[in-house]
Amino acid sequence: MGSLMYNIKQGFIQIFRNRGMSLASIFAIVAMLLILGLFFVITVNVNLFTEVVKQDYDQIEVYLLEETTNDQAKELMAQIKAKDGVTDVAYRTKDEALEILKQRWGESGYLLDSLGKNPLPASILITVDSLDNAEEVAAYAGSLPGVDDMLYYQETVEKLTKITDFLQIGALIIMAFLVVVSVIVVSNTVKLTVFARAKEIHIMKYVGATNWFIRGPFLAEGVIIGMLAALISSGLIALVYSKLVEAVGAQVLAIVGCPLISVGYMTTNMIIIFLALGVSIGAWGSIISMRRFLDT
Repeated sequence: MGSLMYNIKQGFIQIFRNRGMSLASIFAIVAMLLILGLFFVITVNVNLFTEVVKQDYDQIEVYLLEETTNDQAKELMAQIKAKDGVTDVAYRTKDEALEILKQRWGESGYLLDSLGKNPLPASILITVDSLDNAEEVAAYAGSLPGVDDMLYYQETVEKLTKITDFLQIGALIIMAFLVVVSVIVVSNTVKLTVFARAKEIHIMKYVGATNWFIRGPFLAEGVIIGMLAALISSGLIALVYSKLVEAVGAQVLAIVGCPLISVGYMTTNMIIIFLALGVSIGAWGSIISMRRFLDT
């Protein structure tokens, strides 16, 4: 414990001595993590929307006209049920549709109580036995009288999946590049301290100090830099995301019928991921900077 506290103390001292380069290192890692955080926020929310849509992937929802009566709806259900590839049909009232939407909105569901008149239409839920038959069934159901519109998820899910894959691949490529740059910047920062203490390091090695004892303060310096950058970037993204959810959250929910990831969940996961990345970048930068002076 004493050795750990010594290393941490020396790490802070070295950061203060080289505060110009230390700030440059922190800003470099913060910039990298902010870009990564942007991809993280977008990807996680797109994934959530995709999963919500996938829940009804094997269903076609047929919206009925306002003037369509219950008897007409039953007749439509009988015609659709007789179609090849249809395994089940179910009627969803306007009130049921509103209640489901409230559940999807979660804590924000109370906002729908201020609507007054229920704007959602009644609908018929069609379950198909195979996605291969879904397009034909959708075309048939859409041609029946009394049908206003329909929601058919297959094409939407495929597009969302492609977008998510693209974002993930793009984030990995950009992150790999920025991680390398950040490691180099941290390495150069720690290297300044190493050069300043070169004679001290040689004396410590001469009297028998182990490599890890010598490396400890420099490793602590890099880790502290990484942790500070991770906390700063996590705080900035959490602040911006909370303002975004507060400003446009209700509108987004109304448009897509899907909640945004909560600020608490997003912030917690970002802090964990960013701390892991920041500490790793700082540690590797320190280790690389010491290779010239210590046996590896």
